[in-house]
Amino acid sequence: METEQVWAEIEAARLRLADFLDTLSPDDWEHPSLCPGWRVRDVAAHLTLAPQTTLGRSMRDFAKARGNFNRLVLNTAIEQAELPTGEIVGLLRSLAESRRTPPGTGPLTTILDVLTHTQDISRPLGREIEIPPAAARVGAERAWSIGWPFHARKRFGGFALVGTDSGWTAGAGPVVEGPTSAMLQLLTGRAVALERLGGDGVAELARTAFGRTENSAS
Repeated sequence: METEQVWAEIEAARLRLADFLDTLSPDDWEHPSLCPGWRVRDVAAHLTLAPQTTLGRSMRDFAKARGNFNRLVLNTAIEQAELPTGEIVGLLRSLAESRRTPPGTGPLTTILDVLTHTQDISRPLGREIEIPPAAARVGAERAWSIGWPFHARKRFGGFALVGTDSGWTAGAGPVVEGPTSAMLQLLTGRAVALERLGGDGVAELARTAFGRTENSAS
């Protein structure tokens, strides 16, 4: 996918999520997301930050977090989540066309972030937001190609991963297959993805990557 197409998919994904957030109840906003310790509102707020990030702001936030990246991400999300929900949605919608990214990142990281967090928000609520297979493929390729923080090739390289709706493939070994949006969840460490995957390698992958047996609770 060309860079212009990636940006178009990012804009569309932000707008789809904004429309979805408009339908949520107050309880939905406080519901746990797939990110441990993060509510739906925290994840949504986090997604408004990347288009507003500057080098100076990043340096200040990094200093406040005492050099801990994970603490920086959590702190900034929680602070942003204090905004009224309507303002969070409004920011996501008004910034949908923005091409600003945090220092050291770019559109590929941005589409990975938006599509992954879209599912972090919607799936715990028992709902689904459209993730176009071609866009999910770009996100999966990015998750596979980078090391930190997912280490996807190390964790899943011993399996033949197949995105059945996009033609995306990676790794070699027992087959694990399913929608590319589920592959994106898998590569970013979301064990819930196993519920949407099939193939001869699923049980082994669940055991080796997530410590789950066939009788484990989901």
